[in-house]
Amino acid sequence: MLSLILVWILSSVALLLTSKMIKGFEIQSFGSAMLASFVIGFLNMVLRPILLLLTLPLNILTLGLFTFIVNAIVLKSAAGILKGFNIKTWGDAILGAVVLAIVQLLIQFILPY
Repeated sequence: MLSLILVWILSSVALLLTSKMIKGFEIQSFGSAMLASFVIGFLNMVLRPILLLLTLPLNILTLGLFTFIVNAIVLKSAAGILKGFNIKTWGDAILGAVVLAIVQLLIQFILPY
């Protein structure tokens, strides 16, 4: 249970770091980042597998790079649901998906949870 809370907090920190790096990726507060992290986690459980299955041919054709587009769709969906989380353009969403993946990888490398 404690590790689940730690992952949630670290994901929120990764979202905040991503919002500092990308201009169109906006999060109002740490509370908004916590809520956004929760919603993104829920959408990753429900929506992402469906999208990955539907885009499997494109994903195979692009050698997995289309996964960043799927992640951008999940991020943009979460931003559409929440008030304190905003992504201005699809380009910002795609760039945010890439940066978020890198930031989460670095956090996981530094603090293996």
